[in-house]
Amino acid sequence: MSSFAIYTIGFIIFLGGLIWAAVALGVPSQWVAIGAVILAGLGLITAVTNTRRKDETPATEGEPSN
Repeated sequence: MSSFAIYTIGFIIFLGGLIWAAVALGVPSQWVAIGAVILAGLGLITAVTNTRRKDETPATEGEPSN
């Protein structure tokens, strides 16, 4: 399983917990939905940023990576 998939699954579980807590505290569903969409977008951006591969430069293509 890729790092992106693991990160995304973990974030979905985290987001589900936050949604559950907000509903249990009586937060109106409109605000729960707005917050969930914002956090899902931030989670996607963070997942892509943290799991993308660095671009190889021509000078490092021949060198073995550590």
